[in-house]
Amino acid sequence: MSTIIICAILVVICFFGIRSSLKRVSNGCCGTGDDVKKVKAEDTDVSHYPYHFEVEVEGMTCSQCKKRVENAFNEKKGFYAKVNLKQKKAQVYAKEQISTQEIQGIVRRSGYDPGICKKIESL
Repeated sequence: MSTIIICAILVVICFFGIRSSLKRVSNGCCGTGDDVKKVKAEDTDVSHYPYHFEVEVEGMTCSQCKKRVENAFNEKKGFYAKVNLKQKKAQVYAKEQISTQEIQGIVRRSGYDPGICKKIESL
């Protein structure tokens, strides 16, 4: 009798594990099923942005994650961001001066954990 109960528990665990894996494969790591539409920044010429930051972004694993972080900046006036998913870093360009804490706050509000944020000096 105990063998049947243990087998039933293992079947239930396997069922939920397979279901979760299939959901991630079909919908991305976020599992939302929603295709995040990319928001384009008003101005993508980085020479127009006097302030440049590099921020580490923890928790990104797919292209949907990348779009969410980029959109968090690109939908704001005076910002342009490009995310490198492999390096888990975002290059953020701003037309107005902004603190590294504010940059990290935008990343946090997009649903990810900000790491080290540093200001890159202009040439």
